[in-house]
Amino acid sequence: MLPTPRADLVANTLAFETTPLVKPTGFREYDARWVLEKEINLLGIQALGQGLGTLIREMGKAPRIVVGHDFRSYSISIKQALTVGLMDAGIEVNDIGLALSPTAYFAQFDLDIDCVAMVTASHNENGWTGVKMGAARPLTFGPDEMGRLKDIVLKGEYKTFPGGAYKYVEGVRERYIEDLVEGVSFTRKMKVIAACGNGTAGAFAPETLERLGLEVIPMDAELDYTFPRYNPNPEDMEMLNAMKVAINEHGADLALGFDGDGDRCGVVDDEGEEIFADKIGVLIARDLSALNPNAQFVVDVKSTGLFATDPVLIKNGAKTVYWKTGHSYIKRKSHEIGALAGFEKSGHFFFNEPIGRGYDDGLVAAIALLQMLDRKPELKLSDMRKSLPMTYQSPTMSPHCDDEKKYGVVEKIVATFVERANSGGEIIGQKIRDVVTVNGVRITAEDGTWGLVRASSNKPELVVVIESPTSEENMKAMFAELDAVLQQHPEIGKYNQKI
Repeated sequence: MLPTPRADLVANTLAFETTPLVKPTGFREYDARWVLEKEINLLGIQALGQGLGTLIREMGKAPRIVVGHDFRSYSISIKQALTVGLMDAGIEVNDIGLALSPTAYFAQFDLDIDCVAMVTASHNENGWTGVKMGAARPLTFGPDEMGRLKDIVLKGEYKTFPGGAYKYVEGVRERYIEDLVEGVSFTRKMKVIAACGNGTAGAFAPETLERLGLEVIPMDAELDYTFPRYNPNPEDMEMLNAMKVAINEHGADLALGFDGDGDRCGVVDDEGEEIFADKIGVLIARDLSALNPNAQFVVDVKSTGLFATDPVLIKNGAKTVYWKTGHSYIKRKSHEIGALAGFEKSGHFFFNEPIGRGYDDGLVAAIALLQMLDRKPELKLSDMRKSLPMTYQSPTMSPHCDDEKKYGVVEKIVATFVERANSGGEIIGQKIRDVVTVNGVRITAEDGTWGLVRASSNKPELVVVIESPTSEENMKAMFAELDAVLQQHPEIGKYNQKI
């Protein structure tokens, strides 16, 4: 049995080689992420695996699991250490090899296995590692499961069981791609840029899109775990700007950008304009609600207010629920209420039957977008963008805040704005229309301008997003108001970018 993990170990010491290092903050709200060797070591990953196997048995699930890994220099080592721990807990490990996160989710259905553990740090910088986990397809763990897993691991409550086994499963990548393209065809000729940021999607996205009969221009599709140009993150302006350049160079109809583990999709249109994922969600919701009257959708609190106010969605009888940011939250809520689709501003899209199986998949989202374009051959994507009511949106801004401090800081910020609203105060010189505290605080002025502050679920950061339906000046004014409150907390550091 492994020793109980510690959080204070240092590399290149005897203790580091003989004791699991596991920093408690790596257990996030719905997955796990650490900086390798600073916050977790391989023995810590092994303890995580044994803890996960113990939890699977505690939950009464069949002791079988799908495991896969993303394309980083150390991900195979992480997966192997995780596998040892799972096997020690008596779990049959079904290893699908190099995979996108949605490939691992697909494999749960393909292999008829309830549980999954995907080794990935998604779009985080090199040095980070992590695991996305689930035990009830198509769902992934939420706070309850992650809280129990944290207790099992940190308290050393993992157990040893007989029956552990290992299988390497071949052909899942091919079956996954075949599943994506089956029954999909286009009458419209489209030239598409597939931007992969040298991440895992390079081994999946270009081939999938080519098999759909599209003219595909691969962009940074060569797998290179040094990420020589930028992190594969389609919410980051650096990747979006590179996609803009490619659109102008090749005269493509659109550019599709995929993150490091392929569960997100970002979009740049034919005029080189990035369309944030929540606006793409509005366009897809318009398309789907026309085909499915009174359709229901779920979106995260970072997303545009157009889901509630767009005239086309209202005409189609579409209903939208705003919910907590996070792929696990939106996936679960969409599943619970039977929503046709769920959308996150970060680029996670969730499609339930008959479009998808409920999990987030950047390629399923890309195909849904392309089918929307195919149904309106007289319109370019830029035409569709321009048809949306005008709003002024900020990028997602992420000031640094230590994991140990960020939730406490956000609680204080929430209290500040709730008190302002309760006392009849104003925001940007207007009455406060409402304050939503389901996930941080989203405060809305009378004209519909809103600002959000929440704690990031997967990095030591806060998240700040602003939108105004009236003017860029009001958007900037809302940012100034929020930033003035943030500046009162010295725990908050520099922004990654500002308006």
